[in-house]
Amino acid sequence: MVLWIILPILLSLVSFIGTWSVYGMAYSNNHVCSLSDWSGKNHCRENITQGCCFVPTISGSGTSAPESSLFAATMNAGTFLFLLFTIFHHAHIMERHVCHSMLSKFALAFGLVAAIGAFAAGNCNPGDVTLMHYLGAAVSFTCVCFYTILLTALTGKCVLTGFERFLFPLRIGFTVVQITVTVCYTILFVQEEYFYNHLSAVFEWSLSVNLQVFELTYAVEFFFFSSFMLSNLLSKREEEKPLILSMS
Repeated sequence: MVLWIILPILLSLVSFIGTWSVYGMAYSNNHVCSLSDWSGKNHCRENITQGCCFVPTISGSGTSAPESSLFAATMNAGTFLFLLFTIFHHAHIMERHVCHSMLSKFALAFGLVAAIGAFAAGNCNPGDVTLMHYLGAAVSFTCVCFYTILLTALTGKCVLTGFERFLFPLRIGFTVVQITVTVCYTILFVQEEYFYNHLSAVFEWSLSVNLQVFELTYAVEFFFFSSFMLSNLLSKREEEKPLILSMS
């Protein structure tokens, strides 16, 4: 059904518009510095916390009120849509290419864990529950890298649309960028100098946009998705229950 393409499009738009709206609110309230300001003259330090701005990371943009509420709402909506995305894509693979079910199940697992990590990061304010926020973010970033690898591998192995010869190299590029930028972001994030912190923020926004465009390319697959694929996946689960009970 053609309407299923709304899911990846909505996922990308909610994430993109939501996060950049949070940044816009934080910047207008002088809670974060501008992404284009590399000087760091107005940057908050240990002895200066008033009348200054913080590094414009995605998390930093959603730390203070009122933008913290929009940040949590964006993360919750994005997490829910991403959860549906991972399940529906798995159902598509199971219906059309059950021979690659194990690879798809691994992808599903990484997708689910990434969603849980994003949910924790979005609902644990970095200013109040710092450890849980950054732990959730770390889990999410790591699992997303593995998830993009597995989804790209499935694109190369499974013919779902007939456009895989275009989608496969495109997604390889997005996956390489996602992994490379995530590694660079992780290394720079722990540095103390403002320049490196600011550069890590730019990398974080870059990997976020890269993931959103990666997800957007799946509008092609979801054009060929049908609701009976999901019902078939659920019916297969029901069929497996008696077998599991008989073996126990």
